Amino acid sequence: MTAVIQTLDTPDGPFTLLADEAGRVLASGWTADAEAILGRLRVLPDGVQAGETAAADAVRRYYDGDLAAIDAVEVVQSGTPLQTAGWAALRRIAPGRPLTYTELAAVIGQPRAVRAAASICARNAPALFIPCHRVLRSDGSLGGFAWGTDVKRALLVREA
Repeated sequence: MTAVIQTLDTPDGPFTLLADEAGRVLASGWTADAEAILGRLRVLPDGVQAGETAAADAVRRYYDGDLAAIDAVEVVQSGTPLQTAGWAALRRIAPGRPLTYTELAAVIGQPRAVRAAASICARNAPALFIPCHRVLRSDGSLGGFAWGTDVKRALLVREA
């Protein structure tokens, strides 16, 4: 499989998307560094070429205020059944209504698996499209984010 990579300018800095031949987002994040994006993948594509991705339009619309624009973008990533359930749960978190890691663990049916919930967020490759930025610590603080807490904070403010 040859993947397409594209970097966009956003108010939060460069945002790079990596999509498969079907246009599904494999990985994305706030960087212009292709290696950082590829480093989020468990399985690398056979090749990568620069080009236009269908998902780029959704990113532009999101930043123009259509927060739901990212919801219909197809993503693909492989993981354990618990990770897959967690990523599906993350997609259901509404903008402006973040959950805590504890709440995410409960949503996926594993209320004592708070560390696993945090790990699900940390291993999420298609950031923004699977909105792991919408998960906070129990005390309301930001917690970690692969692309930096400044970006996480800006996304949450935009969605509030």
